[in-house]
Amino acid sequence: MTLDIPLADAPKSTANIMPDAQTVTSVQHWTDTLFSFRVTRPPSLRFRSGEFVMIGLPDERGKPILRAYSIASPNWDDELEFYSIKVPDGPLTSRLQHIKPGDQIILRPKPVGTLVLDALLPGKRLWFLATGTGIAPFASLLRDPETYERYEQVILMHTCRKVAELEYGRELVEGLKDDPLLTEIYGDSFADRLLYYPTATREEYPRRGRITDNLASGKVFADLGLPAMNPADDRAMVCGSMALNLDVTKVLEGFDLREGANSDPREFVVEKAFVGEGV
Repeated sequence: MTLDIPLADAPKSTANIMPDAQTVTSVQHWTDTLFSFRVTRPPSLRFRSGEFVMIGLPDERGKPILRAYSIASPNWDDELEFYSIKVPDGPLTSRLQHIKPGDQIILRPKPVGTLVLDALLPGKRLWFLATGTGIAPFASLLRDPETYERYEQVILMHTCRKVAELEYGRELVEGLKDDPLLTEIYGDSFADRLLYYPTATREEYPRRGRITDNLASGKVFADLGLPAMNPADDRAMVCGSMALNLDVTKVLEGFDLREGANSDPREFVVEKAFVGEGV
């Protein structure tokens, strides 16, 4: 844990600043800059797959350092999963990356977010467009049967700089093939319902390039045997850096898709509360 003493042995003043404490149950380090972890779920917490909550740790003075983190587990899971970058000097992740099973974190059980199914109009295909840890909300939605009830096909485009940074997404998609809930509902046909398109930008990989370039050029459509995006059939969710959000928004608008929100469902939505550099 980032505190130097177990929570049970901490001074009373330190324990009091964590009324929303949850216990870490597992931690996996994917690269030297990426890790995921699971924590206990508050019994009262209800959320829609794709939403985020505020999580964090106390600083040296006992003041909570909180950041928005998308919940990577589906809404039916007994625990909560999160996927994070590691920033050596980041106010939160410099501490968070050292958590271990049994440690505690702060979790404010008030989920919100734009990347929810209700924020989109009905359609045929749903595109998840993510860079880096922006895949987290889609990890939740990909494991939610309601996603496949609403859409005939789901396409995950995930782009990272290095090949190793794609491993979390690769394992996620591979695991879905044996997911007992999804395979029970869709059987062998599930393999045709989910298409996976990972790319790297700084290392050699079978598929290269940025999401914007692969969409704008039409390469992803040709590679997957799909028609170009159109507002009648296609819906999209975007999660990445602010620069990616802006660039992808322009590309999607070029396909005549309109940005929506919870209160105004349209053809695509963008999550602006992304945990990026500096955390």
